[in-house]
Amino acid sequence: MRYIFLLGIFMAFAFIAPAQQDSKAKQILDEVSKKTRSLNTIVVDFVFTMDNDEMDIHEENEGTLQLKGQKYVVDLPDIGVKVYSDGETLWNYMEDGNQVTISYLEDGGSELMDPSTVFTIYEKGFRSTYVGEKKEGNKTYHQIELYPDSEEYEVEKILLSIDNADNMIKSARLYGVDGNLYGVEVTDMKTGTELADSHFVFNPKEYNDIEVIDFR
Repeated sequence: MRYIFLLGIFMAFAFIAPAQQDSKAKQILDEVSKKTRSLNTIVVDFVFTMDNDEMDIHEENEGTLQLKGQKYVVDLPDIGVKVYSDGETLWNYMEDGNQVTISYLEDGGSELMDPSTVFTIYEKGFRSTYVGEKKEGNKTYHQIELYPDSEEYEVEKILLSIDNADNMIKSARLYGVDGNLYGVEVTDMKTGTELADSHFVFNPKEYNDIEVIDFR
């Protein structure tokens, strides 16, 4: 589930007291939080990558994240994975095997696995540093590095690129202690899409002969 792991990091900004940060980084990240919390829904198309030069590994997969408060749906069609959460229950569907596992969200482990916390990670357990600006074409992005305060997250650092025109995160790169480099880059983002609460509940009746494993 490393795909969901980085999405959790990419979307993770929790509602608690911030860790130590430099003033420039904090100002920008506060604007990101303010902007994203004002949005009822967010629909993101993204590309997920995982690289390890030493092991000559490069993986690239496209996906979609639909987010409404603490509710979300992650669809990774390239690998046949869908993850649903209504804010309380978590459904993990694997196309290979036609199997869904069900658990309580609170039993799912680290908050970095939770995409509903995607836009607030800097406020919990991370120190932030403003690196500078980076230009790509006619766009300018703020570069901010996050460093964990503990070994809980098993990361060395996270590099965020934030569009300075709209205060939205464009990409995140996670440097794992295992030598893996994970990346998420937004290719398209829509806000204000109407999504019913029922959209975030997995319906096994839509799948023939599905195996349901309930850990609740």
